[in-house]
Amino acid sequence: MPLNTSYLEPFFQESDDLITITAEQASTFAKEIARDFNPLHNPDAKRFLVPGDLLFALVLARTGLSQEMKFKYTGMMGHGVLLKFPKQAENSFAIVDTQDKQYLEVSGNGNISTEMPLIEAFTRAYVAFSGHSFPHILVPLMKKHQVMINPDRPMVIYESMSFKLDHLDIQSPTLELIDSSLEVLGKRGTVHLKFQVIEKGEPVGSGYKTLVLSGLREYDEAKVQSLVDDYELIKTYYKAG
Repeated sequence: MPLNTSYLEPFFQESDDLITITAEQASTFAKEIARDFNPLHNPDAKRFLVPGDLLFALVLARTGLSQEMKFKYTGMMGHGVLLKFPKQAENSFAIVDTQDKQYLEVSGNGNISTEMPLIEAFTRAYVAFSGHSFPHILVPLMKKHQVMINPDRPMVIYESMSFKLDHLDIQSPTLELIDSSLEVLGKRGTVHLKFQVIEKGEPVGSGYKTLVLSGLREYDEAKVQSLVDDYELIKTYYKAG
């Protein structure tokens, strides 16, 4: 049975057991909930993508929060896709569309909570952490390795995430980055982020997130700064309405 997804209702619609997400809904979620201003999530982007964190949020709201969970993003999703979600929690499942194209693989283990205050608090903490990858984390990593993404077609793709919680007696979690690295292989780079889940000043879990950078080329300080400026400009315009 789907849980109470009221806090997510502005960001999707459901009909005949199928979920759809418009470009505007996905973009608003990215900016309002995740504080993520990646231009790929702008409704008018030529290669518009629904943020992976919105799928993550929907999965937790509809199937519950397990102590251990893994998410692997297997397909890039545009707007208006008809998605099928499992009708009840399972140890492993995939999110697919009506043509059986797969977008996300999910697995879970351990105790599970269906308490929405916990699910919403954990989700908001995670997506707030996840949405701040650029420029705060990625730019220093690119500079360190003297590579950069294509400034004309900046592609930063969410690949996977996993976490393990010591217990589910959590009320107000926050996430803290404890390590970051970039592995470069030709024109492709993989970013590894390690985080801790904190409750009342104490660690109660840990996890990993990976991102894929494509079209890598030699680092150019001016072009990277231009990317950062564009990102900050989108944020400023959005906040100004």
